[in-house]
Amino acid sequence: MTLLLSIQGAGDNWATAAWKERFQRRLPDKKVVLAGQDQFDPALVRFAAVWKPTPGLLASLPNLKVIFNLGAGVDALLADQTLPDVPLVRAVSRDLTQRMTEYVTLHVLLHHRRLPMLQAAQRERVWMARDQWAAGDVRVGVMGLGELGRDASEVLLRLGFRVNGWSRGPRDVAGVTSFHGDDGLKAFLMVTDILVVLLPLTTETRGILNRGLFQQLARDGVLGAPVLINAGRGGLQVETDIISCLDDGTLGAVTLDVFETEPLPAASALWGHPGVLLTPHNAADSDPGAISDLIVKQLLAYERGEPLMNVVKRATGY
Repeated sequence: MTLLLSIQGAGDNWATAAWKERFQRRLPDKKVVLAGQDQFDPALVRFAAVWKPTPGLLASLPNLKVIFNLGAGVDALLADQTLPDVPLVRAVSRDLTQRMTEYVTLHVLLHHRRLPMLQAAQRERVWMARDQWAAGDVRVGVMGLGELGRDASEVLLRLGFRVNGWSRGPRDVAGVTSFHGDDGLKAFLMVTDILVVLLPLTTETRGILNRGLFQQLARDGVLGAPVLINAGRGGLQVETDIISCLDDGTLGAVTLDVFETEPLPAASALWGHPGVLLTPHNAADSDPGAISDLIVKQLLAYERGEPLMNVVKRATGY
């Protein structure tokens, strides 16, 4: 049995040799190979652990049984029209969830406590001790109430924020006022000061973060203008709309961890815009060891005849 690794990612966490070593150490009785680097017989590959593999690669494996995605987002895989009809398992780990909650909490607090303004004042050597509103005066709207959205919402509630949530279908999260579906979206946006986006990328959500949506956000909040935090997927956002909405005041500020093109091109206006705080798609960079452990546990359980967990429903994209 061969496990094939195919990884196309930037940054230290995606170093391919390190991933191979992790899996080989955890699976000493199996062969682990790297696509594009190692020689292997495609017919012997039963499992693949991947991140943005080259389209068509997985279709070349005639005896593939399971595809394990090394992250939570599977849109890159589902865009491959040749993707084999085998179970596709996404990474869902407590480590990944906690890291996303850290990121969301960090940036909600950053905008709530007006850190960009204070940093600008520091650069100008200005003592700017303005009144600070309470967390309970800020309405945080979380788009996407899956595992990541639920956990982040619970932490924000404990900090005292008023938390609303929106999802495609009905979801119940204690303490969160929930909205769902197309009918609930407008009502949700109207009571949102800070919009936190943790949606998957599907045909329905592609480009959802556009001027039309931003114009529906609350205009009566203590922040003065609504704030966007997108740590979901880059394909959710229309970046030209984000820039123009910052320029005309439709948005007050944004935090972006994901982008239409990654890495973000040097020519992008987002890099130097004063209303933008950006990070290099590392909001939920999970511990590679934790992800490897999770996949190996599932792989061995599958070989024992046990069911897989976190299998993607291709019709919904998550």
